[in-house]
Amino acid sequence: MRLQGAETLRLSEVGSSLVETRDKAKLRQQLTPLQYDVCINKGTERPFTGEYWDNHEPGVYACVVCGKELFASGTKFDSGTGWPSFWEPVDRESVREEEDRSLFMRRTEVVCANCGSHLGHVFDDGPRPTGLRYCINSASLRFRRG
Repeated sequence: MRLQGAETLRLSEVGSSLVETRDKAKLRQQLTPLQYDVCINKGTERPFTGEYWDNHEPGVYACVVCGKELFASGTKFDSGTGWPSFWEPVDRESVREEEDRSLFMRRTEVVCANCGSHLGHVFDDGPRPTGLRYCINSASLRFRRG
């Protein structure tokens, strides 16, 4: 289904609060179909298929929707899951955690604190020092070397 020009998406309507209203047609032009499905529809990319699951370059991972810096390469680790995994965000204020009861499970969803875009989930089986594993979809990220 193609969306008509004036239709807007308030990410708060899909479970996240957002100050700004986004135009669905513009988001569909800005994002690939996979990015749109992951970030807006809260989809999940298949493991070991994303662009960054095996990236070892130094840099920062930012939100693909709004550009907010989210995770640094120094906190990325190989979790063996097939998704980029981090033990902490660049700043605690850069992501927000929300309860997710979809798929008959109880999980903690991670969204961009700036725009509300779905990023992935956080689990308590990560490495030290935090013990957390932010399991993030590559499709929700844009990598900046540096």
